Amino acid sequence: MKYPYFSLVSVLLLNCLSWTSCYAQDKKTEEKIEVLLAQMTLKEKVGQMNQLNGRNPSDKLYQQIRNGEVGSILNAENPELVNQLQKIAKEESRLGIPLVIARDVIHGFKTMFPIPLAQAASFDPEIVEIGSQIAAREASEKGIRWTFAPMMDIARDSRWGRIAESFGEDTYLSEVMAVAMVKGFQGKDLSNPSSIAACAKHFIAYGASEGGRDYNLTNITERQLRNIYLPPFEKALKEAHCATIMTSFNTNDGIPASGNDFLLRTVLRKEWGFNGVVVTDYNCLRDMVRIGFSEDNKDAAMKAANAGVDIEMASGTYVQNIEALIAEGKVQQQTIDDAVRNILRLKFNLGLFENPYVNLKAKSTIYSESHLRAAKKAAEESFVLLKNKNNILPLNDKIKTIAIIGPMADAPHDQMGTWAFDGEKAMTQTPLKALQKEYGKNVKFIYEPGLAFSRDNNKVNFSKAVTAAKQSDVVLLFLGEEAILSGEAHSLAEINLKGAQSDLIEELSKTGKPIVTMIMAGRALTIEKEAALSDAVLYLWHPGTMGGPAVADILFGKSIPSGKLPITFPKYVGQIPVYYNHDKIGRPAKKTETLLKDIPLEAKQSSLGTTSYYLDAAFDNLYDFGYGLSYSTFEYSNLTLSAAILTKSDVLTVTVDLKNIGKYQADEIVQLYTEDLFGSTARPIKELKDFKRINLKAGESKKVEFKLPVSKLAFWNIDNIYTVEPGKFSVMIGGNSFDVLQQDFTVKP
Repeated sequence: MKYPYFSLVSVLLLNCLSWTSCYAQDKKTEEKIEVLLAQMTLKEKVGQMNQLNGRNPSDKLYQQIRNGEVGSILNAENPELVNQLQKIAKEESRLGIPLVIARDVIHGFKTMFPIPLAQAASFDPEIVEIGSQIAAREASEKGIRWTFAPMMDIARDSRWGRIAESFGEDTYLSEVMAVAMVKGFQGKDLSNPSSIAACAKHFIAYGASEGGRDYNLTNITERQLRNIYLPPFEKALKEAHCATIMTSFNTNDGIPASGNDFLLRTVLRKEWGFNGVVVTDYNCLRDMVRIGFSEDNKDAAMKAANAGVDIEMASGTYVQNIEALIAEGKVQQQTIDDAVRNILRLKFNLGLFENPYVNLKAKSTIYSESHLRAAKKAAEESFVLLKNKNNILPLNDKIKTIAIIGPMADAPHDQMGTWAFDGEKAMTQTPLKALQKEYGKNVKFIYEPGLAFSRDNNKVNFSKAVTAAKQSDVVLLFLGEEAILSGEAHSLAEINLKGAQSDLIEELSKTGKPIVTMIMAGRALTIEKEAALSDAVLYLWHPGTMGGPAVADILFGKSIPSGKLPITFPKYVGQIPVYYNHDKIGRPAKKTETLLKDIPLEAKQSSLGTTSYYLDAAFDNLYDFGYGLSYSTFEYSNLTLSAAILTKSDVLTVTVDLKNIGKYQADEIVQLYTEDLFGSTARPIKELKDFKRINLKAGESKKVEFKLPVSKLAFWNIDNIYTVEPGKFSVMIGGNSFDVLQQDFTVKP
């Protein structure tokens, strides 16, 4: 932020005044909370800790609200219903405490943005913040003031369906995107009626669920938790002031998150000073009984309350058991009072006591031109160009006839992706429709889907698709997976293209026509075969409402692809988990080792080089983290460090010369990595520490500068102390995680 008319002293004074004002408001809110808390019965307090589903409200629910037995409601997205429920709470309950209306608004409300994994591929926190701001604006029009997003689980296994909701495998990228999304949802003032409370989820390590299966267990050490999985949550809470946090389904080291005192009290409350709301995921407390961590629902309620869970989503064990647990001395009154303070604080901060109702006469912004424009830009920036043989893309003026083939070319529902509860397929603009509308005057399009949907095994229409290909100058082939194949409870053992999609591309390749393959999916798929049969590959993820126009403009060069992969793509599912920043090992592969095909018959037993690799999958991934092509080409040179020796308090200035040596003005995402060459524990081979999106005209050069505080090299060491250990380091800069320039430096003791 710039202050052209103020001196530094003036700015500091203004900041001090602002802080004083905020403190006074906080103090005033705390006083209101205490006054209200003193009037509440125990039943009313426990009621605030009870969250129920309002999708099909009944007289029973209405009476529970009147009795003060409900504090928040899920899935009441109808504004008239919201006002009805709030009216009961405000005017018919004893204390008039408003409800919080919650909904899963994950990557858009009506205007659907790309799935979060795709947004991470943009490496553009600004577009992520804008997207969540738009989602908040649209959702709040319907009375929704709390969303269960962002999901900042570090996800390194594409078998896990919920990887679509994540920001990928990297801790730093997840931190940046999580902060941006929280800021977008909550805005500068949570009491603004167009803001909604964000929820950092899932606390903690849910993305590491064993085998990529939902609701499964994890066994992550405390050091791994602190170095890899916890930082995005800490950033979201401390930097973006995320209002709420959600516990995860998984056990870690045998302890369910909703009953984990160390996580919720020691780390979250004491170390981080969090005074917001902790809510369980759906029915988590009853799950603790099935897990065997709790004897029964009463025991689950006791353990969760004592661990620090404020709100129980859906399972009802608090309402049924807390009063008895207090009477038995197994839960203290102070514990319940603290939980209710957190809940009331959220409601005061949201401004619900003053204004709980939806303004039904306000002009709607849903699907406004600015919202659709932002969604289109987000989609364009999320697309990752993985292959472009002979620069077939962008399509040129010589191409007059194009075959559009594949089950995902005109799939408006599936294009929106997972967690699109409120998205409307009638408003989704598909690639087929956008291409016909925007470019149909100059190009003849022949549409033959070949398959009805992604899992379709019926090849009866293959001949029509092949005929269309033969009549065309180029084939645009849209493959992928339906929205329902990713997301919660949609894990896969195999992450290949389903149905007869691989057979379809194989048949089309026999025509000799150039094939541009575009893949809509919620995860990384094993597409080595399909990529080899394609002249170009463009990964679209699930791009949302405006995916079609974004695809059309990218194909014809009106926009230039700039996305980079937020996850590593394996060649085979058996390589999973695979990620770029794994710890160093003692015997890494040299890439000269014997492979399966090279082993002679009746070979004597040996270790074949004694290094770490697969005999059948060889050495490389299909595509590495941070990888992504452009229609232009960028050249990196002259990596320079401001100093070779630094102290822990220093800031290292890193510069690199970037030149656009291609034909198109385009964005390049410049990525900065570091390596700790020696540590008290094994350290990652490299870690992303910063990135910048740089736009250059054809032929233009720019010196790109990064400021790297030495403090960013800190980690939780062998003594579980967060510190920068002195020693030698490398800094690397490039356009992906492996094709980099490198320089070394030293940090003094």
